[in-house]
Amino acid sequence: MKNYYTTRLVKSEDLNHHGTLFAGRMSEWFVEGCFIAAANHHGNPEEIVCVKLHGMKFGKPARKGQIIQLTTQVVLTGNTSMTVYGKVTEIDGTEISVDGYITFVCVDENGKKKPHGIPTPVPQNDEEAKIIEIAKNLR
Repeated sequence: MKNYYTTRLVKSEDLNHHGTLFAGRMSEWFVEGCFIAAANHHGNPEEIVCVKLHGMKFGKPARKGQIIQLTTQVVLTGNTSMTVYGKVTEIDGTEISVDGYITFVCVDENGKKKPHGIPTPVPQNDEEAKIIEIAKNLR
């Protein structure tokens, strides 16, 4: 499955009252990164809208000055929908800070759902197969 990457530097203005990355800011970055995966996979960002955030699980907090990487991939498709899995790690790929799933829908110029014709990606390993299985159970 194709991965998309977004890298961020955690700055002072991104912090909460505990001195760690504010969950609201991380949520914004997470949704944006997942949208980028769905839009690139589809090819036309104007036809993609977010329908459901299935949840984000927060793990190790990110701190000021830390560089984090969001890795996203389209893991499941329906007739009009695409579910994207995202995970946030330290830049070296260790310590998952956040992970979760978001579903997007393809729409026409009137905002009505429309088929996208994109097949569900085929897993290349056991980890991807597990991610797809979890996505199937979210519906």
